[in-house]
Amino acid sequence: MTRPVFRFAPSPNGELHLGHAFSALVNAGMAERTGGRLLLRIEDIDATRCTPDFEAGIHRDLAWLGVTFERPARRQSKHFDDYRAMLDRLIADDLVYPSFLSRGAVRAAIAEQEAAGKPWPRDPDGAPLHPPMERVLSHAERSRRIAAGEPFAWRLDVDKACDTVGRSLDWTEWTDERMAASQHETAAPQAWGDVIIARKDVPTSYHLSVVVDDALQGITHVVRGRDLFYATSIHRLLQELLGLPQPTYFHHRLILDAEGRKLSKSLRDTGLAALRGLGKTPADIRGMLGFS
Repeated sequence: MTRPVFRFAPSPNGELHLGHAFSALVNAGMAERTGGRLLLRIEDIDATRCTPDFEAGIHRDLAWLGVTFERPARRQSKHFDDYRAMLDRLIADDLVYPSFLSRGAVRAAIAEQEAAGKPWPRDPDGAPLHPPMERVLSHAERSRRIAAGEPFAWRLDVDKACDTVGRSLDWTEWTDERMAASQHETAAPQAWGDVIIARKDVPTSYHLSVVVDDALQGITHVVRGRDLFYATSIHRLLQELLGLPQPTYFHHRLILDAEGRKLSKSLRDTGLAALRGLGKTPADIRGMLGFS
C-alpha cells in the first residue's frame, strides 16, 4: 500500500505567523495519523520578495515547533525547467495566449463598462476578471509584439481549456483533519476567468508551479487553508490538461485576528519568531491554535 504524502509549502517572503503554524501542524498531524510522509516545499518563484533570511527563518520556526519533514526541501526557484516544459505544452496546444494589457488599461476598460451601468464580473476572491479581447489577437500580431519586447504574461484561455477537457471536473475533499469523512466538490474554473499561468521572464505562476510540484513530488493529500478552496478549480483543470495525477484535498479553517481578519505577512501580523522572543513555547502555540 502506498504511503500518503503531505506537504507544507510556505513562501519565504515574510515571517511565519500563527496561520502558518496551524497549517504545518495540521499537515504533520495528518501525516502521523495515516503513517504518511511530510515534505517541505519552499515556494520562492517571486525573486523580488523572497529572501534567504526568510527561508532560514522557516526552518528555524518549524524546528522550534517540532515539525519534521523529509529532506531536502524542494525549492521552486531551482526547478524552472520543470515548469517551462509544462508551459510549452500549453503553448503548443494553443491553450494560453500572451496578454499585453497593462493594469492601467484593464482598469480603464472596467471603469468604462461600469460607467455605462454594466457590472464587471469578478472572481471568487473579488478581483475583476481579465478582459477577454486579447484572445482574438492573430498569431502574427502576438509574435510581432513579443519580438518587439513588449511585456506580457501568459494567460490560460479558460473557455477553450474547459472545452478541451469536455466534461465537468470534481475533486475529493476531506471534511475534517481526522479524515473521517469526505465529499465531492465540483470545480468551476471559469469563475476565475483567464488566470496568469506564467510571465515573460518567469516561466510559471502559483497555479502552474503548484500542480507541477504536487505531481513531481507524488503528493497524495493537499492540506492548505480555506482561502485556497476555490483556486482548486483551476488546479483541477490544469491537472486534466497536463495529464497530472489528482490528489485529495483538505482546506482547513483559517486563523483570524481579533477583528476577524485572516493573518497576513504583508500586514506584519505577529510572527512565530516574535512570539518566541516573548517567551512563548511550542506548547503555548499549540494551545493558542486549539490543539489539545
